[in-house]
Amino acid sequence: MPPEQPPLLTMSGITKSFPGVRALDGVDLEVRPGEVHCLLGQNGAGKSTLIKVLAGAHQPDTGTITWRGETVRLRSPSAAVRLGIATIYQELDLVEGLSVAENVHLGHEPTTAGFVVRTRTARTRTAALLARLGHPEIDPARHVGELSAAQRQIVSMARALSHDVRLIVMDEPSAALDPDEVANLFRIVEALTADGVAVVHISHRLEEIRRIGDRVTVLKDGRAVAVGLPAAETPTHEIVALMTGRDVPYVFPDRPASPPRTEPVLRVRGLARAGEFAPLDLDVRPGEIVGLAGLVGSGRSEILETIYGARRATAGQVLVDGAALRPGSVRAAVRAGLGLAPEERKAQGLLLPESVTRNVSVSSLGRFSRAGWIDRRAERDAARAATRELSLRPDRPEARIRTLSGGNQQKAVLARWLLRGCRVLLLDEPTRGVDVGARAELYAVIRRLADEGLAVLLVSSEVPEVLGLADRVLVLREGRVVHTAPARDLDEHRVLDLVMEGSPAA
Repeated sequence: MPPEQPPLLTMSGITKSFPGVRALDGVDLEVRPGEVHCLLGQNGAGKSTLIKVLAGAHQPDTGTITWRGETVRLRSPSAAVRLGIATIYQELDLVEGLSVAENVHLGHEPTTAGFVVRTRTARTRTAALLARLGHPEIDPARHVGELSAAQRQIVSMARALSHDVRLIVMDEPSAALDPDEVANLFRIVEALTADGVAVVHISHRLEEIRRIGDRVTVLKDGRAVAVGLPAAETPTHEIVALMTGRDVPYVFPDRPASPPRTEPVLRVRGLARAGEFAPLDLDVRPGEIVGLAGLVGSGRSEILETIYGARRATAGQVLVDGAALRPGSVRAAVRAGLGLAPEERKAQGLLLPESVTRNVSVSSLGRFSRAGWIDRRAERDAARAATRELSLRPDRPEARIRTLSGGNQQKAVLARWLLRGCRVLLLDEPTRGVDVGARAELYAVIRRLADEGLAVLLVSSEVPEVLGLADRVLVLREGRVVHTAPARDLDEHRVLDLVMEGSPAA
């Protein structure tokens, strides 16, 4: 931890209310130069509102903000940036149709005579920033839409550093990264803090605060229940208790004592996509959870999407109850009883402007149609029954899905497939962006659905999650299955050895 210095930033007594909701209730936060200050809390605790106040996107109702010893008003995001405060949101706000250099300098382009953009200068400056971040291979002229998630994260950091930034707020920066990319991100953060730049780090991965954090502030229900705790010395169970108001054990639901003996409902035989994954065989039985473990780029998500028909296989077939599905047909998969909860929940799995009811019923609208008209009451009642089965909160079918926490949005996706009566559930990163308390609820829901006879195929970047939830695990490396075993016969170190080095398929 850096030597104690006068605070760079002090937020005192910050309050912010929206109609019917008090999002922040007298929150304090202090950040010192050169430190990594971890901001923790469950979804809905107030983290997003607080960082939007710090970014100038929201104006606090009361409270004071002191920056480098002077009281300031952050009236807009541009005002915050001019002071040296940059925010990198979880949903990266890059423009895919523009180049890397254009994104990095968006809004403050180098110009001649005040209006002619100096493209070469922008690219040269961008290349220098990317080199500083350890990624000189990213081409400043390349379109952002062509970049990987990790590369986009680097571009967002370069954009922050294109200003004279002294504080960077990072909202879930590691959520879409594999372990090697996370390690590189942390090396960058260490280099920035060594230069005196402060970082506010928001993450649901509590293990990260041990690796990178100096101090911790915990929010719960819009209040700061702990401010500036030493990250290295505060036990994890204490942080969890502060976040949730109770001690949430890090345990997964009990597995069945013995594997299901029924015939597989899902059979995959020789399934492959050229350039993405090699021929693959797998079975999933009713009541069984099968996990796919591997690094980002190992083919995990591509396998799920190909089984679901969102990608067309170049070889092999998918069978449900012995009947082969038409390749590349989502409609055929859904009719056969498959449901997918995709990795990009907001972009691919939800109708954000719509209600909870419509998001839950969208795959089953035919059952509520009468002579071309939707029976709204029947639709609402059926959706409510499905969401209540999963304890979705708040219990308001008319609520807009965008207003729900990540955990409850995921429950809405699961409720959609329950309402549809699906028999095989494909889960891609089911707890991404979900806080620790809601994770425990989702784990219990997934296990209960399996115990009730659903077949589940699970993908997760978090090895402990795969090992804790799955009955059986297939380990992938570079698009190939390198090992298959019951989850109870594996541990995290063994899986990481396999995905890094590979071994003969079992």
